[in-house]
Amino acid sequence: MRSGVRGALAVQVQVHRGARGSRAPRVRRASRVALALLALLALAGCSAVDFYWQGLHGQYEILSGAKPIDEVIDGASDPRLKARLALAREIRDFATRELALPANDSYRRYTDLGRPYVLYNVFAAPSLSLTPRAWCYPIAGCVNYRGYFTEADARAEAAKLAAQGDDVYIGGVPAYSTLGWFDDPILSTFVRYPETEFARLIFHELAHQLIYVKGDTVFNESYATAVSDEGLVRWIAVQPQASRAALDAERQRSERLRRAFRRIVGAARVKLADIYASDASPAAKEAEKGAAFAAMRADYARVKAGEPGLAGFDRWFAGDAGKGPNNASLAAIALYTARVPAFRALIAEEHGDMPRFYARVRELAAMPKDARDAALDRLAGVAPTGVGVDD
Repeated sequence: MRSGVRGALAVQVQVHRGARGSRAPRVRRASRVALALLALLALAGCSAVDFYWQGLHGQYEILSGAKPIDEVIDGASDPRLKARLALAREIRDFATRELALPANDSYRRYTDLGRPYVLYNVFAAPSLSLTPRAWCYPIAGCVNYRGYFTEADARAEAAKLAAQGDDVYIGGVPAYSTLGWFDDPILSTFVRYPETEFARLIFHELAHQLIYVKGDTVFNESYATAVSDEGLVRWIAVQPQASRAALDAERQRSERLRRAFRRIVGAARVKLADIYASDASPAAKEAEKGAAFAAMRADYARVKAGEPGLAGFDRWFAGDAGKGPNNASLAAIALYTARVPAFRALIAEEHGDMPRFYARVRELAAMPKDARDAALDRLAGVAPTGVGVDD
């Protein structure tokens, strides 16, 4: 997990997929999106107008501040930034050449945002349920989070939901994909990540540009996570001998913690689902809920004993404002991991041939959701519950 829970797309600035892949200047494309958004706003209430407007403004800030990587390298005084942007060029070329990811200008420019996250996603779930709230949009369909470009706006939304009795969670997002609408730049919010996480993130976001299923967040995120995992293994394999061992050790440590994290979270989800479905009183359920979350935190502390954890996991266990995890943060994690085993199995079935893998994914994407979920269950080798667990 990269600096909290990442968003797959920014607050619905994508208005018409027909423009995807256009080579029009990005300012002209942004103008078309603005006009389409204004048409949508004419049909919306005041709160919707404010929400879409902040999304449009935030996206414009990213695009208008982007500079070609070569230009930034030539003018930068920070040697670490220069080295990292040079690395970004290599990763970007590798993504198209070896993973068959889109050949466009995404991640060939750089924007310095001057803040720790590009976006803040708000997640919510009832106090005694693991089912996350959903928000629906004209183009992207229904998703289980609401994104804001300023932390203050996200906290205002979270406060309203908490006042209604929901568990809420705000996840800082270092990057997101505009699904090919724009040429997404490298951002200052993730440019200094460890090399393995940096490469993984770029592969993940490019995967979203290739395939996106409206209204199925778990499918989209799990697919992109599987692509990024596969891409990282291949990226490390072609690095010089001198750095390969260290990078692979970093990857294996990260993967060990990720597996442990998924196991711990998966076990907690099962326990909490049983608690919430029981005939106990709401007060008794709340008490058992607290004990289940405490046990989950203790399990994580044991797993990482003697070494630092992953920064994103540490922040997740700390919770928003240090309050610890809750139903909303647990639901957020499931969006990114639940179907990963199925997509890994699909890559293996296609013997690592990525174009054939993407063709299979597109076949799944074209299915009705019930049929798609059943097919993913079969791939993962789990009972047809509708949700796989990556262990």
